[in-house]
Amino acid sequence: MRYLGLDLGSRTLGVAISDKNGILARSLEIIRHNEDYDGLVPKVKDLVDDYQVDAIVLGYPKNMDNSIGEKAHLSERFKDMLEKEIGIPVYLQDERLSTKEATDLLIHNDTSRKKRKKVIDSMAACIILETYLNRKGK
Repeated sequence: MRYLGLDLGSRTLGVAISDKNGILARSLEIIRHNEDYDGLVPKVKDLVDDYQVDAIVLGYPKNMDNSIGEKAHLSERFKDMLEKEIGIPVYLQDERLSTKEATDLLIHNDTSRKKRKKVIDSMAACIILETYLNRKGK
């Protein structure tokens, strides 16, 4: 089963993809959208079709106290849009600290600040997807 991992931000959508067995995840790309969430759906559908994706894992940005804020509500609405338009399951995955973890990983690997800025969202999507796959595999 192949999964697409998404990290929805206010200006970009980080994208990651799993292998066909749903075991390993890798960073795929970043899509710029400038808050045009409706315009993102066809782009995600194209990725689902191109990579023969069976399900989507969408980052769910809960607050640190586990409450649901506006960004989490936005993810819930985007999840509903994707399920309605694409017709495959979309799972919400808690993404607290995923961007920090991605940043720390890139810094540890001596990635320049300029390069980090270009890949951070897709790395965060990869971490979100890996977290889901690891949890699912247990």
